[in-house]
Amino acid sequence: MVEARETRYRDDHTVYAGVAAENLVVPSANPRNYHQAITDPAGCEPIDIDAKLFVPAGDGPRPTVMVVPGSLGVGPNHEAHAEQLVAEGFVVCVVDPFGPRAVTSTVANQTAYSFAASAFDVLATLQVLRDRPEVDADRIAAQGHSRGGSAVTIAACRPFADAVVGPDAGLAAAFAVYPWCGHQFERPDLGRTRFRAIIGDLDEWCSVQQVQAQVHAMQLAGGDASLRVVGGAHHSFDRLEPVQVIDDASVAPAAPTRMLCDDGAMIDPRTGQPDASLTDLDGFIAAIESGHGRQGAAIGGVDDQPEVFRSEMLAFHDQLNG
Repeated sequence: MVEARETRYRDDHTVYAGVAAENLVVPSANPRNYHQAITDPAGCEPIDIDAKLFVPAGDGPRPTVMVVPGSLGVGPNHEAHAEQLVAEGFVVCVVDPFGPRAVTSTVANQTAYSFAASAFDVLATLQVLRDRPEVDADRIAAQGHSRGGSAVTIAACRPFADAVVGPDAGLAAAFAVYPWCGHQFERPDLGRTRFRAIIGDLDEWCSVQQVQAQVHAMQLAGGDASLRVVGGAHHSFDRLEPVQVIDDASVAPAAPTRMLCDDGAMIDPRTGQPDASLTDLDGFIAAIESGHGRQGAAIGGVDDQPEVFRSEMLAFHDQLNG
């Protein structure tokens, strides 16, 4: 049974691969939308989010992987991936954006806080990690799942990263795991960030075509971007759980993509005009009113799909050691 966390991740005594966690406080923000995050990052409502840092024994500074959860918060699959990465010698930072916002799940309502805030969290965590002596500031990757995959995708794009952390900082790599790509920059310049997405071809939460379009646009902009589509796989196919339907999931995978100008203003797909006042809620309401919204979507992994994911994950992050 897929359930949201009952406890705040910060309050758990957590040990992965024999390494005890250190709790981190990450100064982040709650921008209304991408436009506010890009044009007025200092004016966004501030919030401290939670994270746990795991530092294996050995000489530093080390390559580091940030793990960003999806709509159910930090779950067993994220913890299992973090533990495997710690066992491989990576410094690992697991981000909890939910606990400090008093959110347990965004499955039924993705507007509890903005997708811009999710991406801001990633870059705010990057800033904290860059100041840690155990961390190699030039070898920090972010791995985001579902909504977290959307977050690392936006955070990897220079129009957003330049505004939040400056042109000289950024992720070395971003691994977007079954990401929702309903928001895309018109010019998704990755700079030096290496990007890879992975999604199942049976995903009912996210559009495979939107992910393909996002990766292709990154490639056309000169970025190092790639994609794997896993045959016969549903959303969250990395989970060691049978495929099951979450009845209250609110999804609209066939809704039009909302493109973003360099300043973060959303472009209304019906008019083609940018509007800096538009928010996630406006887009989701439009999707429902046009008949794209529906309830219920499947989640889970079968056969060797979780192992397929683990192999992809380790191969991607191992390049940080190159």
